[in-house]
Amino acid sequence: MTTHHPPSIWRGLTRLLRHRWADGGLHQALPPQLLQRLAQRIAASERRHSGQIRICVEGGLPLSYIWRGAGARERAVTQFGKLRVWDTECNNGVLIYLLLADHAIEIVADRGLTRHVPAATWHTMVQGMTKAFRDERYEDGLTEALAAVSALLVKHFPRGTDEFGNELPDDPVVSL
Repeated sequence: MTTHHPPSIWRGLTRLLRHRWADGGLHQALPPQLLQRLAQRIAASERRHSGQIRICVEGGLPLSYIWRGAGARERAVTQFGKLRVWDTECNNGVLIYLLLADHAIEIVADRGLTRHVPAATWHTMVQGMTKAFRDERYEDGLTEALAAVSALLVKHFPRGTDEFGNELPDDPVVSL
C-alpha cells in the first residue's frame, strides 16, 4: 500500500532541506574580501548623508519561519528591527536583505525615507540586483544598489551640521 502525501508536504520538506543544508553559494558569492569592500562603501556613503545602511545576507531561514511558511519579506522586516535599522535618529535607515536559499532580495526602508521614495523605486533597485545576481555579478549588484540608496539618502537627508554620527555598524551581517 502506498501513501499519498499532499504536494504541500513535499514542497515544505523540499524548502526545509534547501534552507537547512544549502548555503546558497554564500562563500562563492560573497567572499570575505567583498564583504570588507561593501563595509568600506557603506562607510563612505554614510559620510555624505545622515542615513544608515545595513546589508544582511542569510543562507536560509530559521526553522520557525519555514514551519509557518513565512518568506523573505517577513524575515527582512524582522532583521530590520533586530539590527536596529528602525532606530536611527532621523528614521532614515535602509536594510538590503538577501535570502540566498530562495534567491530573494528585499529592501526595507524606514518611514523617514519611505515618505519621499515611491515603492516603484525600491522595486527597480531589486530588479537590477536580481539581474546582476543572475549573471553572478554579486559585487556589481550590491554596489549599484548601495549607490542608488546613497543617492536617495543624499537627496533627502544630506550631511548637515546637526549630525548624529555613525549610528549603526557598517559591516554586512552574514549568517548561514
